[in-house]
Amino acid sequence: MVLFSHPADYTPVCTTEFVAFAKRNDEFKALNTELIGLSIDQIFSHIKWAEWIGEKIGVEVPFPIIADNTGKIAEMFGMLHSVSNGSQTVRAVFFIDPEGIVRAILYYPMNVGRNIDEIVRMLKAFHVADKEKVAIPANWPNNELIGDRVIVPPPTSEGDAKKRLELAKTGEIQCYDWWMCHKKV
Repeated sequence: MVLFSHPADYTPVCTTEFVAFAKRNDEFKALNTELIGLSIDQIFSHIKWAEWIGEKIGVEVPFPIIADNTGKIAEMFGMLHSVSNGSQTVRAVFFIDPEGIVRAILYYPMNVGRNIDEIVRMLKAFHVADKEKVAIPANWPNNELIGDRVIVPPPTSEGDAKKRLELAKTGEIQCYDWWMCHKKV
C-alpha cells in the first residue's frame, strides 16, 4: 500500500499530484499496490474535490481518500505540519508492505509536488529486492556504475567472501572486489 497525505483539497500542487496518481493507478495495481490518500479535510470536501477533478480535468480519482478530520491518523504517522498548528498534513508518502510494516517514508515540502516515477521505482525495487534477496543500487535501473544489475549483499563470513569470489569466476556474479559484487536479475 502507498498511503500519501496532502495538505488540503482544492489546492494546485495537491491537485496535480492526485491527477498523476490517478493516471498511473493501473501501474500501481500491477505492482499489487493500493493507493490511499489522506488529509484532515472533511469527507464532503474530498467528494466534491474528486468530482471537480473529474469534471474540470477529465480524470477520475479511483482510490479512496481518508477524511481524517480529527487528525488522529495524521498525528500517529507524523503527518501534521508544525507550522500549520495541526491544520494541514504534510506531503508524505508511506510504503506499507502486506504485513503492515512501513518500509519507507518520503516527505516533500509544501511547495514541491511528489515525483510519481520515484514512487513507482521504489515499489519495483522492493519487489526485486524481496524476491531476489539483493540490494538495489542508486538510480536503479539506470545506475551509472552497474546499469540495471543489482547488488549481491555483503558476505557475513570469510568463507562467504571466498565463495563469492568463486561465483565471480563462473560469471554468475561480477565483482569489483570481494565486498562489492553485482548480478543480473
